[in-house]
Amino acid sequence: MMSCWRRASRPIRGVRATRLLSGPFGLLVLLLVCPTWAVFAEQNVNPGINHNYVDPDVSQWRGVFERDGREVWDRRDDIIRELRLRPGQRVADVGAGTGFFTLMMARAVGSSGHVYAVDIARNFVNSVVGRARDDGLGNVSGVVNDQRGVGLPVGSVDLVFVSDTYHHFEYPRSMLASIHAALVPGGELVVIDFRREPGRSNPWVMRHVRAGEAEVTAEIEAAGFALREHPEFMQGQYFLRFVRN
Repeated sequence: MMSCWRRASRPIRGVRATRLLSGPFGLLVLLLVCPTWAVFAEQNVNPGINHNYVDPDVSQWRGVFERDGREVWDRRDDIIRELRLRPGQRVADVGAGTGFFTLMMARAVGSSGHVYAVDIARNFVNSVVGRARDDGLGNVSGVVNDQRGVGLPVGSVDLVFVSDTYHHFEYPRSMLASIHAALVPGGELVVIDFRREPGRSNPWVMRHVRAGEAEVTAEIEAAGFALREHPEFMQGQYFLRFVRN
């Protein structure tokens, strides 16, 4: 950001831009010079969708997330196989929740790999790290993030996994920019979410889920990703694998 500020502060036809930056059009000037600042002007696309996760009861949510009849739970083994994880990989489970995918991925990448359990709810993160420790998994770290980023260092992971969480992104452009930065060049982003199709999807999905598959794909591609795979093995949900450009 500071490099953008220095660039914006250079003289423009004899007028130092810092005068403009301090004036009423300052934000517009800065956005023109450094478009990445646009994420800070982003509007919340779904205010209040995460109010249930301010201080969640972990045991209650385990009964919700880890139950027969929930597609990602029923197909969890298929999903892990489809990820094609390798020993030594570094993976971020964004929106880890109660952590059942985190633990499965930690076993798949082995002791030479690492999995970050990322969630906005500290209760969830602490619980996942505790479950990993109880299971003898020393390759899991917890990260409490916020609504605008995943809280991971630049180039720190090979794969980011987002299951039933994309529709909870209140600031999707900011989150995708953060994910893009956290991935190594050529790293992958896998998104699982609900099919939102009028006349087919149930009323809860139509009310709760902001965007359908086509819109989600367009948003992710606009953030610097290319769709690589779209395997069709789920019913009410889709599985998309993107590569970071």
